[in-house]
Amino acid sequence: MKFSEGMAAIEAVLFACGEPIDADKLSAACEIEKGTVLKMIDRLNDRYVENGSAFRINRLGDSYQMMTQPEFAPYIKTALENRRQVPLSQAAMEVLAVVAYNQPVTKSFVEQVRGVDSSSVVNNLVERDLLEEYGRLDLPGRPIAYKTTENFLRCFGMTDIGGLPPIPDNTDQMDFDELDEMNLSGD
Repeated sequence: MKFSEGMAAIEAVLFACGEPIDADKLSAACEIEKGTVLKMIDRLNDRYVENGSAFRINRLGDSYQMMTQPEFAPYIKTALENRRQVPLSQAAMEVLAVVAYNQPVTKSFVEQVRGVDSSSVVNNLVERDLLEEYGRLDLPGRPIAYKTTENFLRCFGMTDIGGLPPIPDNTDQMDFDELDEMNLSGD
C-alpha cells in the first residue's frame, strides 16, 4: 500500500468511526504498522494545517479521533440545532476533581471526601459520559469503581490524565499561627 493510500485509509476509518479508536485497533483495521500509523496521523495533521482545513486528528490517551477545529463549533451547533448544554454544577466539578485525582474510586469514597451524598451527581456524570464504571472492588457489597472517560479528556482539553494541574501541598498553604501573626502585626 502506498503512503498516500495508507493516510487515506486512516482518515476514512477515523471519519467513519466518529468515536476515538485505539491506535492498535486503527493499525489492525488499516493493515499498517502502528509506528507508521502514528507518522501518518502527524502527516495528516500537518496537511490539515497547511490547507487551513476544518479538521484535525486528536490524540486521547492511546486513542485517536477525527475532530473539527474549535473555531467551527458555532457553525456546527447551528447546523445540528443542538440544544444548549447545561453547564456543570459546582457539585459536579467537585466530584470530577475527586475522581480525576484519585481514580478509580467508589461513590462512598467521593462522599467521604465531599461530606455529602453524591450518588445523583455521579450518575449524572456517567450519563454525560464524563465518568464511567471501571469495575467492581473485591470488598463487601462489591461496590462499583469509577474513572474519567476519554470524553472528559476531550472536554477539558487534555491528552491524558497527566495533564491535570498539581494539587497544592501543605507548603503552599498558610497555617493558623501565620494568620495570627499577620493579624497581630496589622494592628
